[in-house]
Amino acid sequence: MRHLMKKKIGKGRDHARKLVRTLAASAIVYEKIQTTSARAKIARVLVERMITKGKKNDLHNKRQIFAALPGNAARKVIEVLGPRYKTRVGGYTRIVRLGKSKDGMPKVQLELVE
Repeated sequence: MRHLMKKKIGKGRDHARKLVRTLAASAIVYEKIQTTSARAKIARVLVERMITKGKKNDLHNKRQIFAALPGNAARKVIEVLGPRYKTRVGGYTRIVRLGKSKDGMPKVQLELVE
């Protein structure tokens, strides 16, 4: 039986969760980051979910955002990105390929769409 195979981006489950959380927070605060393609694809999921929650301005979604992201990134989602993407129905991020890094891994840029 083939179960869902997850991408392995860290040393373990806790490390992977922290890595995704920090990548998503950096992508939200700086609005673009450079990383490997596997990490960008996983961080993109969290960024898109948090922006969607930020569009709905209620207490439940705010608490979920603050639980998933650090304070400065959570505030930016609620105050800046939620109103900016109010009329957009998803697709808030873009992954642009930049070539290969020194160790041969494909390097990409994860950025927020205008």
